[in-house]
Amino acid sequence: MNITASAISLNVADPQASAQFAIDHLGFTERMSADGFVSLDRPDAGLNLIFLRTGLETFKPMSAAGSASDGLLVVFVVDDIDTEYARLQAEGVPIVTPIETEEWGERYFQMSDPNGIILQLVQWV
Repeated sequence: MNITASAISLNVADPQASAQFAIDHLGFTERMSADGFVSLDRPDAGLNLIFLRTGLETFKPMSAAGSASDGLLVVFVVDDIDTEYARLQAEGVPIVTPIETEEWGERYFQMSDPNGIILQLVQWV
């Protein structure tokens, strides 16, 4: 098997709102969109970030068609967590968990997008 790309696809009520949040605050770029669908990328992220409107008839399997805001964290590793934290605070991003450092060396904080998706930035120290 040769994997040529990776993506995470998230069901949300308003795909455009989540996409715009990722564009404005995380530097993603829109690559494709249609009614109920937005695909973003950022070459250094290693994956495409896709938002699908909850309830799309084309979503399969229907057993997995719930909201992505239930128990999911989308995590990106960054080089300077303190700089990113200060920048995102200044931009008015809703921070739901301030910077914490775990005993195993993970320094992180969490923010929420307009659909309640929790995005976590991490720096290993």
